[in-house]
Amino acid sequence: MKFSAITLSYALFASYVSAAPRGHSTLEERIARRAAARSSRPNQRIEAFDRSNDTNVSYSTNWSGAVITSPPSGQTFNAVSASFVVPTPKAPSGGSSRGTYSASAWVGIDGDTYQNSILQTGVDFTIENGVVSYDAWYEWFPDYAYDFSIKINEGDTIKASVSSTTSTSGVAIIENVTTGKTVTKSLTSSAALGGQNAEWIVEDYEEGSSLVALANWGSVVFTGATASTKSSTLDASTASIIDIQQSGKTLTSVTISGSTVTDKYV
Repeated sequence: MKFSAITLSYALFASYVSAAPRGHSTLEERIARRAAARSSRPNQRIEAFDRSNDTNVSYSTNWSGAVITSPPSGQTFNAVSASFVVPTPKAPSGGSSRGTYSASAWVGIDGDTYQNSILQTGVDFTIENGVVSYDAWYEWFPDYAYDFSIKINEGDTIKASVSSTTSTSGVAIIENVTTGKTVTKSLTSSAALGGQNAEWIVEDYEEGSSLVALANWGSVVFTGATASTKSSTLDASTASIIDIQQSGKTLTSVTISGSTVTDKYV
């Protein structure tokens, strides 16, 4: 990125910093992440190197969690929501105490079997040089993610929701249940939703064109995980499990019980 663009970004962030707290992150760190074009990606499924443990689990390089891969016959998903407690990320085993590691918990519509678009919202959690920070965001892939202006800390209970009013318009909502604050963003996109997938995900997201170094998030538990169509509401019990595999290792363990999805880093 050219220096002039970075300077402009700094000026824009500086003008809003007092109204846009982001946990413990600094202004410079947020500018750097925005300049790197933080983005989610559709689910990158892979053939597992070892299926001996569970034939009912699929694997991905970037998604872990639960996905309903198709709506009821003749219907499309138009809303997904869940709550979770914000984890405290740490460096993975063998990682540097001075390194930077991140992950993101979110809910969304599409992005698995239907990969043209994703309407999603959630929270990034990062540890950099031992300092933890959080950023709430919304995204209509293939556009980049954009930050919400809401303060989030470890241990806060977050309710994340997305809904589509048409295939090209919708709403993303982050509610910090702990603080009582809510932020909402109405969105439009030329990338139409298919309404074919509903998901609750912890992701190894991208900055620039590369996956970020994945943080150890311990456990993220999505509760009240539901997906709706115009005529019905489903819980996560009908979803499929996805675990992350990278460099020949399975990094997550996901379980589903009714409307609860537990996503553990292992």
